[in-house]
Amino acid sequence: MNETRVSPRERLVLTAIIELYIATGEPVASQAVARVFADRPDSSVGLSSATIRNVMATLADAGLLEQPHTSAGRVPTAKAFRTYVEQITQTGRVATGVQALDGPVALSPSPLSPSLLSEERRGQIEDSFSGISSTNEYLQRTSQVLALLSSGLGVALANMTGTQVLEHIHFSRLAATVGNSRVLAVLVTQAGVVHDRVLVLGREMSHVELETAGRYLNENFRGWPVEKIRTEIARRVDEERAAYDALLASVEELCNRGALVSESGPTLFVDGMANLIGAEVDRERLKQMLVALEAKQRLVELLTAYVDGRRQEVRVVVGLDAASPAMQDLVLIGAPARLGGESLGTVALIAPTRIQYQEMIHAVRYIAQLSERIVGARD
Repeated sequence: MNETRVSPRERLVLTAIIELYIATGEPVASQAVARVFADRPDSSVGLSSATIRNVMATLADAGLLEQPHTSAGRVPTAKAFRTYVEQITQTGRVATGVQALDGPVALSPSPLSPSLLSEERRGQIEDSFSGISSTNEYLQRTSQVLALLSSGLGVALANMTGTQVLEHIHFSRLAATVGNSRVLAVLVTQAGVVHDRVLVLGREMSHVELETAGRYLNENFRGWPVEKIRTEIARRVDEERAAYDALLASVEELCNRGALVSESGPTLFVDGMANLIGAEVDRERLKQMLVALEAKQRLVELLTAYVDGRRQEVRVVVGLDAASPAMQDLVLIGAPARLGGESLGTVALIAPTRIQYQEMIHAVRYIAQLSERIVGARD
């Protein structure tokens, strides 16, 4: 556990405090910990409240507990939760194989083991994925399911591994800003993915120009790979500028401004933001946390940094303050979703550190491994 050494007695007390805090959400007093040991069938531990108070003081000095109020009990720190995750993985309560003790915890791959989840929970997950017919649907549903299970944020990141083919594109004028014209471009691919973006143009375009440009692209390039359309338009502009100058100039302007940027990057699905709002009591920290989470690029960077799509393992990251100080009391549990050796993307949850770690780790692993059965059966 980093460089902090914890005795067996201290580890027992720390585990009891963490599990009480997870169950109640309230600071834990020494009397509550003493009752835990007294209620055990094997009461040989025999720790008195006075002894437990001394142990709690030692754990606080080690940075594993903190006291929110003078008269209150103690609550675990992010460092304590990292220690707890390490302990439950090493003892086989979740899995074996732990890496990077002071950062993310990586759990070794294991065969799909339904027994790790209750029958009721497995049924709930299976029912949630009924009717899925594509990778994007699977990942989008994953974000919803993990948000529901964890009472946190469900996140799924899709890797765009295939070529996107144009099905339809439409342009609409928006209210102009000073010195610029704004256009909404809606691009639909043949895979059923819809992308929309606001284009800021260097000149004003009329409704007729936009409709003509959209009709030209749809009639001439439907079924074309998106990344090849811009190249072909540039070639036609050079060869046929005299005949198509006005039309192709409009099309070229729209494309160069980003209407046909190939979505080679990932698609992000997020669900359950309201869960985090309900769990956060400090309004200023809540505001900062939401700003951090609403920056989708930050979430993409977070998942990309901690979850390796090439390796079949669950990652647990306790304390996300490296992404934003306001996220220090959040935990990320993520795993890659794969199909036939290829990475489909990442499934993950982001929740307050006070969650049921074992069940949520199992749930993330189970859902990630469902990709082979659910998506593979339809491809």
